[in-house]
Amino acid sequence: MALKVVNCGRPMADTGMFESAGIEVVQQQVGALTPKDEYIELLREADGAMIGTLPLTDVDVLEACGKLKVVSRAGVGVDSIDLPAATRLGICACNTPAVNTTEVADHAMAQLLSLTRMIREFDAAVKAGKWSSATQEVRALAAGMKRIAGSTVGIVGFGNIGRAFATRVKGFGPFRVVAYDPYIPQTEADLFGVELVSLDELLTESDFVTVHAPATDETHHIIGTEALQRMKPSAILINCARGPLVDPNALHAALTSGEIAAAALDVTEQEPISAEDPLLGLDNLILTPHVAAASPVTAIEGSKRQAENVLMVLTGQKPHGLANPEVIKTIAVMRDGEPGRWEGIPDFSTALVL
Repeated sequence: MALKVVNCGRPMADTGMFESAGIEVVQQQVGALTPKDEYIELLREADGAMIGTLPLTDVDVLEACGKLKVVSRAGVGVDSIDLPAATRLGICACNTPAVNTTEVADHAMAQLLSLTRMIREFDAAVKAGKWSSATQEVRALAAGMKRIAGSTVGIVGFGNIGRAFATRVKGFGPFRVVAYDPYIPQTEADLFGVELVSLDELLTESDFVTVHAPATDETHHIIGTEALQRMKPSAILINCARGPLVDPNALHAALTSGEIAAAALDVTEQEPISAEDPLLGLDNLILTPHVAAASPVTAIEGSKRQAENVLMVLTGQKPHGLANPEVIKTIAVMRDGEPGRWEGIPDFSTALVL
């Protein structure tokens, strides 16, 4: 049986891994402006696909593609895939956990340091010639600087990236590092010298709050009006996770009213952020364009693992990451009756430790 894989993302220079398995590869880049009907048509005859953040691989796309068995994204996020629909239809939603952990943790740390040490402000002042012409004005900027040593740092979401951030920030000597994650036991947090607390305690006690949770219904706007009101007026917020975790309107209000001191975002609820968005006019906000995970290493390794996920599932091997493990039960039921899309495909479920 001839299988077909569609690569919708970064072009693969070497498709040998698929060709040696007798799998055809079609490479066609898509993006935010690709119409849904064109996206569906591209995937309609595909057995597997490497996909990106946009266009959304939603229920309409998944239901229209009767041969599709696996969709794979680079990175840990799978919020562009309708997971319940994929699970119901027996489609594996794969990701590449930990491939960009280092980069995202570094980026969050860099944003925090830029705000606490006022790097942007001093850079602008020096380049404007104020170091020599307005020395007192430059020195006055130092009043806004903060130190991490002796502070309380709060981490919302204590998965791989939250833990990597904890190891980095501990080197700066905080008095206390706390985390909120209802799915992690204290015994795991103990390994990193981190105390698990309620979200309310984290928000009220932390001098710096960084968000590293997935985008789910449960975490949607987890940092909203009430959460921001609980934070210290001197607090700094960092979000290098997913845009919908932070309510942009509430954040704008908090930053303009002095409810919190500053923030840095690598992600926004709408991406790309609108040129008219009022957040762009705030001096106490750093914005970067969803690049925290980027580096030459992650680009190469992430694309490789993303492709390997598809190949592994189609050849009966354990993928690097499976975001909807419940699909294993769906596939098992399908195999016991009318296998449908899974007919003739080796069973990889026995290789998984769920």
